[in-house]
Amino acid sequence: MENLFECRVRYEKIDEQSGQEKKVSETYLVDAVNHGEAEARMYKEMESMIRGEFQVTNVRKVNYTEVFNKTEGDRWYKSKVTFASIDEKSGKDKKVSNQILVTASDVKEAYDNIIKGMGGMTVDFEINGITESPILDFFQYFNQEEETPANLKPMADVKSQAYKD
Repeated sequence: MENLFECRVRYEKIDEQSGQEKKVSETYLVDAVNHGEAEARMYKEMESMIRGEFQVTNVRKVNYTEVFNKTEGDRWYKSKVTFASIDEKSGKDKKVSNQILVTASDVKEAYDNIIKGMGGMTVDFEINGITESPILDFFQYFNQEEETPANLKPMADVKSQAYKD
């Protein structure tokens, strides 16, 4: 599971309509090991995106159980999904709620993307709510579309090599 952090970045931006500078705060999601690394990664990512001075004003850990970032959507939606479960001690039904983050163009597409992303689940689930998130972008630990860096190996390769030795 990923360690996800929401980071707020504050900087001055030129307003497209008025042409004047205004202070803005934007929220980004970053996958990092801890708060310190999340802040450091945000500074590194923002250096290439923002001209002038900026400041990471807040870093907080968030508990999204899934992030569905597979579509061409331009907005992030936060959803609450409830799963039916059985309490092992009492044998009674209970409900477990999770937060899922999904990209989409609108709420209907977000709903459809959640259904598609949850396809193949063997437990019943219910989508209790979908709201637009202030998150503008997600900086994953490794971009899954890029190749694995040369100095790292997939765990399957490491394990198979260990068995041969």
